[in-house]
Amino acid sequence: MASIISHSPQETQELGRQLAASLRRGDVLALAGDLGAGKTQFTKGLAAGLGVESDVTSPTFTLVHEYDGGRLPLIHIDLYRLDDEQEVLGIGLDDYLESDGVTLIEWADKFEALMPRGARWVRFQILDGDEREITL
Repeated sequence: MASIISHSPQETQELGRQLAASLRRGDVLALAGDLGAGKTQFTKGLAAGLGVESDVTSPTFTLVHEYDGGRLPLIHIDLYRLDDEQEVLGIGLDDYLESDGVTLIEWADKFEALMPRGARWVRFQILDGDEREITL
Protein backbone atom coordinates (compact mmCIF):
# COMPACT_ATOMS: atom_id res chain seq x y z
CA MET A 1 0.00 0.00 0.00
CA ALA A 2 1.17 3.46 -0.82
CA SER A 3 0.00 6.63 0.93
CA ILE A 4 0.09 10.01 -0.72
CA ILE A 5 -0.62 13.40 0.83
CA SER A 6 -2.76 15.63 -1.34
CA HIS A 7 -2.62 19.33 -0.51
CA SER A 8 -5.59 20.43 -2.62
CA PRO A 9 -8.63 19.20 -4.56
CA GLN A 10 -6.58 19.71 -7.74
CA GLU A 11 -3.85 17.36 -6.47
CA THR A 12 -6.52 14.79 -5.57
CA GLN A 13 -7.91 15.06 -9.10
CA GLU A 14 -4.41 14.66 -10.53
CA LEU A 15 -3.92 11.45 -8.57
CA GLY A 16 -7.12 10.08 -10.10
CA ARG A 17 -5.97 11.19 -13.55
CA GLN A 18 -2.67 9.35 -13.09
CA LEU A 19 -4.33 6.17 -11.83
CA ALA A 20 -6.64 6.09 -14.86
CA ALA A 21 -3.70 5.24 -17.12
CA SER A 22 -3.31 1.84 -15.41
CA LEU A 23 -6.99 0.83 -15.50
CA ARG A 24 -8.35 -1.99 -17.65
CA ARG A 25 -11.77 -3.33 -18.58
CA GLY A 26 -13.48 -4.88 -15.57
CA ASP A 27 -11.45 -3.05 -12.92
CA VAL A 28 -13.31 -2.14 -9.74
CA LEU A 29 -12.22 0.73 -7.50
CA ALA A 30 -13.64 0.68 -3.98
CA LEU A 31 -13.45 4.13 -2.34
CA ALA A 32 -13.70 4.69 1.40
CA GLY A 33 -13.57 7.88 3.47
CA ASP A 34 -15.67 10.41 5.34
CA LEU A 35 -17.86 13.07 3.73
CA GLY A 36 -15.68 15.71 2.12
CA ALA A 37 -12.58 13.50 2.11
CA GLY A 38 -12.01 13.82 -1.64
CA LYS A 39 -13.71 10.80 -3.21
CA THR A 40 -15.60 12.82 -5.80
CA GLN A 41 -12.57 15.00 -6.62
CA PHE A 42 -10.56 11.82 -7.18
CA THR A 43 -13.36 10.47 -9.41
CA LYS A 44 -13.40 13.66 -11.48
CA GLY A 45 -9.69 13.25 -12.15
CA LEU A 46 -10.04 9.57 -12.91
CA ALA A 47 -12.81 10.28 -15.41
CA ALA A 48 -10.70 12.97 -17.07
CA GLY A 49 -7.80 10.52 -17.24
CA LEU A 50 -10.06 8.05 -19.03
CA GLY A 51 -11.04 10.77 -21.51
CA VAL A 52 -14.57 11.33 -20.21
CA GLU A 53 -15.65 14.83 -21.19
CA SER A 54 -18.92 14.93 -19.23
CA ASP A 55 -19.25 16.88 -15.99
CA VAL A 56 -18.72 14.35 -13.21
CA THR A 57 -20.84 14.71 -10.07
CA SER A 58 -21.49 12.41 -7.14
CA PRO A 59 -24.53 10.19 -7.72
CA THR A 60 -25.65 10.51 -4.10
CA PHE A 61 -29.35 10.70 -4.98
CA THR A 62 -29.42 8.83 -8.30
CA LEU A 63 -27.02 6.16 -6.95
CA VAL A 64 -25.39 5.45 -10.35
CA HIS A 65 -23.93 7.60 -13.12
CA GLU A 66 -22.60 6.06 -16.31
CA TYR A 67 -20.05 7.93 -18.42
CA ASP A 68 -19.16 6.93 -21.97
CA GLY A 69 -16.92 8.55 -24.52
CA GLY A 70 -13.59 7.83 -22.86
CA ARG A 71 -10.99 5.11 -23.35
CA LEU A 72 -13.20 2.92 -21.13
CA PRO A 73 -16.77 3.42 -19.89
CA LEU A 74 -16.94 4.58 -16.27
CA ILE A 75 -19.69 3.46 -13.91
CA HIS A 76 -19.79 5.65 -10.79
CA ILE A 77 -21.81 4.23 -7.90
CA ASP A 78 -22.50 5.95 -4.57
CA LEU A 79 -23.70 3.72 -1.72
CA TYR A 80 -23.97 6.47 0.92
CA ARG A 81 -27.78 6.51 1.10
CA LEU A 82 -28.25 2.73 1.11
CA ASP A 83 -28.72 0.87 4.37
CA ASP A 84 -28.61 -2.85 3.66
CA GLU A 85 -27.18 -5.37 1.23
CA GLN A 86 -30.54 -6.06 -0.41
CA GLU A 87 -30.79 -2.40 -1.45
CA VAL A 88 -27.30 -2.56 -2.94
CA LEU A 89 -28.07 -5.73 -4.84
CA GLY A 90 -31.38 -4.17 -5.93
CA ILE A 91 -29.60 -1.46 -7.93
CA GLY A 92 -27.95 -4.19 -10.00
CA LEU A 93 -24.49 -4.09 -8.43
CA ASP A 94 -23.60 -7.52 -9.81
CA ASP A 95 -24.36 -6.40 -13.37
CA TYR A 96 -22.25 -3.26 -12.97
CA LEU A 97 -19.34 -5.27 -11.59
CA GLU A 98 -19.38 -7.39 -14.75
CA SER A 99 -19.34 -4.41 -17.12
CA ASP A 100 -16.83 -3.77 -19.89
CA GLY A 101 -15.68 -0.60 -18.21
CA VAL A 102 -14.33 0.59 -14.89
CA THR A 103 -16.66 0.50 -11.90
CA LEU A 104 -15.92 3.03 -9.16
CA ILE A 105 -17.86 2.66 -5.90
CA GLU A 106 -17.98 5.43 -3.29
CA TRP A 107 -18.73 4.32 0.30
CA ALA A 108 -17.69 0.77 -0.60
CA ASP A 109 -16.62 0.23 3.01
CA LYS A 110 -20.30 0.21 4.07
CA PHE A 111 -20.69 -3.06 2.14
CA GLU A 112 -17.22 -4.62 2.08
CA ALA A 113 -18.70 -8.12 1.87
CA LEU A 114 -20.23 -7.26 -1.52
CA MET A 115 -17.01 -5.97 -3.05
CA PRO A 116 -15.24 -8.37 -5.41
CA ARG A 117 -11.96 -9.91 -4.28
CA GLY A 118 -9.95 -8.07 -6.92
CA ALA A 119 -11.28 -4.61 -6.05
CA ARG A 120 -8.59 -1.94 -5.71
CA TRP A 121 -9.22 -0.03 -2.48
CA VAL A 122 -8.58 3.70 -2.26
CA ARG A 123 -8.94 5.14 1.24
CA PHE A 124 -9.24 8.86 1.99
CA GLN A 125 -8.50 10.51 5.32
CA ILE A 126 -9.03 14.20 6.08
CA LEU A 127 -5.97 15.88 7.59
CA ASP A 128 -5.68 19.67 8.04
CA GLY A 129 -7.54 22.08 5.76
CA ASP A 130 -7.49 20.74 2.20
CA GLU A 131 -4.88 18.08 3.00
CA ARG A 132 -5.88 14.47 2.51
CA GLU A 133 -4.03 11.22 3.02
CA ILE A 134 -4.93 8.90 0.16
CA THR A 135 -3.93 5.27 0.50
CA LEU A 136 -3.94 3.04 -2.56
